[in-house]
Amino acid sequence: MPDNSRDTVLKVLRGQKGDHIPNFSGMGSITLHGIEQLGYRFNEIHVDPRKMADAAASTYRLFGVESAVVPFDMGVVAESLGATVKYYEKADQGQIIYPTMTRKVVDRANVAAPAGLSQAEANTFVLKDLERQISEHVFQRPADLAAVGRIPVVLEALRILKREVGGQIAIGSWTLGPFTELGQVMDLEVLLKLAAKKPDVVTRHLQFMVDYLADVIGLYIAAGADFITVREMGATSSILSPRMFRALVLPNLQALFRRIGQVPTILHICGDTNPIIEMMAQSGASALSVDQVNRLSESRAKLPGVVLLGNYMAYGEPFCEGQPEAVEAMIRKSIEQGADGVWPGCDIWPVVPPENMRAMMAAMEKYGAR
Repeated sequence: MPDNSRDTVLKVLRGQKGDHIPNFSGMGSITLHGIEQLGYRFNEIHVDPRKMADAAASTYRLFGVESAVVPFDMGVVAESLGATVKYYEKADQGQIIYPTMTRKVVDRANVAAPAGLSQAEANTFVLKDLERQISEHVFQRPADLAAVGRIPVVLEALRILKREVGGQIAIGSWTLGPFTELGQVMDLEVLLKLAAKKPDVVTRHLQFMVDYLADVIGLYIAAGADFITVREMGATSSILSPRMFRALVLPNLQALFRRIGQVPTILHICGDTNPIIEMMAQSGASALSVDQVNRLSESRAKLPGVVLLGNYMAYGEPFCEGQPEAVEAMIRKSIEQGADGVWPGCDIWPVVPPENMRAMMAAMEKYGAR
């Protein structure tokens, strides 16, 4: 009896072979076409569990993509810790404006330099005060994590997805990684400086973030997530050297993945990850996700036994602005370079034309059969 999509995705994530190479994602994979078919506005799907679930499932229902994933934006966890998120409630029909972070927990916008200082002196004052605030800050864990911010929205959306399409496709959820999430709630420039000057401060905050993210992920799994993606986007090689990745990021990823034993896990890092791909494989994740800048064939040669997911470009040309023939070639390339599962290098940009989504799935039937 042939596998269904859910069986195939979970087999691949566990290092087994399904009867086809699946096309799925652990990141945002919604389309404006699907949202408009539902009669929803883009800004509504981030705050309403029914609309969130419907939007996530629409990519499967309309095109056959083999997963449904929530949430869609990066603000859920940061908001639960006290950061401020804007939702653009007045956005027009058809506008794509993701919720954005307007104020971090420790934010330079809250620091005012005394009058009379030069620009250089004012900058120094602000940076020193931010260092002080970060050094002194103690995160407060909510008394009921399942009830804070939009976490209950995500949990209910997962329950709906599990109930309505969870027998056919894999249900996924995700968080940012500890380092990236810390940069969402505190000034990243100052954190990087403190990592060298006061590593104990940054280590303390990262350890809190590991525990906090593990608890959030535990709720997502209990609500129905079949797999979890950890997106350590801020740890790309264009920001951190391999030496800093090993010292600052890798131990906390390992600690987090040790806490997630119930379901398969994926580590995603943006950009050129070839310099750190072997360290990524030491993280403890079940699979690795790489974006279009990564040289997938090189990663496959380095890691022949590791599950690799990738790595088509999910925005611009050819996916969103090109012709279906170019989309077919792009998907064929991912398969030929060694992807165990074809998935986007980042969130699918929702304006992707329906004909290009259909071309992608037709390419999977053509090239992805075992």
